[in-house]
Amino acid sequence: MRRGISVAAVVGVLALTATACGGDGGGGNDGAKAASDPGSVTGTVTWWDTSDATNEAPVFKKLVSAFEQKYPKIKVEYVNVPFDQAQQKFKTAAATGKGAPDVLRSDVGWTPGFAQLGYLKDLSGTPALDRTEDFLEGPLKNAAYQGKTYGVPQVTDTLGLLYNKELFRKAGVDKPPATWQEVKDAALKIKEKTGAEGIGLSPDSYYSLPFLYGEKSDMVDVAKKKITISSAASLKGVETAVDLVKSGAAPKPAGTDGYNALKTDFKNGKLAMLLDGPWATKEIFGGDAYKSKDNLGISAVPAGSTGTAGAPVGGHNLVVYAGSKNFDASYLFTRFMTDAAQQEQASTGVGVLPTRKSAYTKDVLADPVRSAYHQALSKAHPRPAIPQGGDLFTDWLQHYTKILTLKEEPKEGLDATAKAWQSALLKDYGIEE
Repeated sequence: MRRGISVAAVVGVLALTATACGGDGGGGNDGAKAASDPGSVTGTVTWWDTSDATNEAPVFKKLVSAFEQKYPKIKVEYVNVPFDQAQQKFKTAAATGKGAPDVLRSDVGWTPGFAQLGYLKDLSGTPALDRTEDFLEGPLKNAAYQGKTYGVPQVTDTLGLLYNKELFRKAGVDKPPATWQEVKDAALKIKEKTGAEGIGLSPDSYYSLPFLYGEKSDMVDVAKKKITISSAASLKGVETAVDLVKSGAAPKPAGTDGYNALKTDFKNGKLAMLLDGPWATKEIFGGDAYKSKDNLGISAVPAGSTGTAGAPVGGHNLVVYAGSKNFDASYLFTRFMTDAAQQEQASTGVGVLPTRKSAYTKDVLADPVRSAYHQALSKAHPRPAIPQGGDLFTDWLQHYTKILTLKEEPKEGLDATAKAWQSALLKDYGIEE
C-alpha cells in the first residue's frame, strides 16, 4: 500500500535525519572507516530480523554474537519483527524518521519499493557489498533497482515439486512428472490406485507464477511497461491450474487457510504432490508420511505447453536504512552476515539456501533438500524489479483464490486484476491483450 506522502518529501525528511544523526561513532556515508580500519569502528547497530522466531532466529542470533566477538566495539541490538508486520512497520518508521532500524532483513519484493521511497542507502561501492561476482545471478538481481544495488542477498529460495515416493511406487508412477500434463496423468492414476489425492495447488497468488512462466508469461513486462497478467499466455497458464482442479487431479483448495490445509494433508500421506519451497520441508518431515526422510522426493517445477519451466526467485536481502546513525557499523554487520561462512552456518543450521556460490560447500549440498533446490535455482525467475512488486499479489490473491476454488472464471479474474493494477499501482502501464 502506498503512503500519502510524496517521494520528494520523504527524501527531504530522510536527508535531514541522516545529517542530524551522524554521530554514535558513525563516520561518513561512503564507509571509508569500515573499509580502511574496520577494527576502529564503534557504536550500535539495530537489526530487525524478520525470520521465523522459533525455527530460524536462534541461528541468526548466534551469528550476531559471532559478529560482536569479531568487532567488540560494535553492539548489535537484535529485534525479531514478525514477517507479516515488518513491511508496514518499516515504512512507518522510515517515513517519520523515528524508530527505523539501521539494518533490515527485507523480502526481495519489498526492496525496490523501499528504494523508490528513499528509505534505503545505495550500497553500490560500499564495504557492505563484497565480491558481487560470488552471488547467484537471481538473488543479486532481486537486490537491485534502477541500476543501483540497495540490498545484499542473505538467503534465497524457489519452488519445487514435492512428491511422496511411496504413493508413486504404489500407483506405478516411476518418475516425477516433468510437465503439467504429466502431473495430471500421474495424479489421476495415484488417486485411482491408492485413494490419495493427486497434487495440492495453493490458492496463494505467489504459487500461480509457475503456471505463468510455463507459458512464457509473467505478471508484468517491465521493459515494455505492460501489464501481462491478463494476456492470452497468462490465461492459458491459469486455465492449466484450473483444469487440474476440475479434472480431479487436484482437490479444490479451501478458500481460507488453503495452503496450510494442503501441507497438512501432504505431510500425513493424504496428498501425493505439492508445489512448495524449502521452508516447508521442516514441517513436512514432522508428518507421519515422512518419518523416513527418504520418502520425500523433490523435482523441478513442471513445464507448461511451451516446454518452459520455472519458479520465482524468493528470499531476503539485508538493507541499510538511509537515515542510519552509523553507516560504517551497518556496512560491517551487513557484510559479515552475508559472508559465505555465515551463509553456510545458516544453511546447515536451519536449511535456508545461500545466495553465494562459494557457500554451497559439501556440507550444504550433502543435504538432499538443499541440493535439489540449489539445482532448481538455475532455472528460477527473478521477480519484476519495480516498487509495486510486493503489492501486486494483494489484488491477485483475491481473484486467484476465487479462480482456484471455481467461484470465478479465469478470464474474469485476470481482467479484474489487470484493471485494478492499472487503476492504483501501475497507472503508466498498458494492458496486454
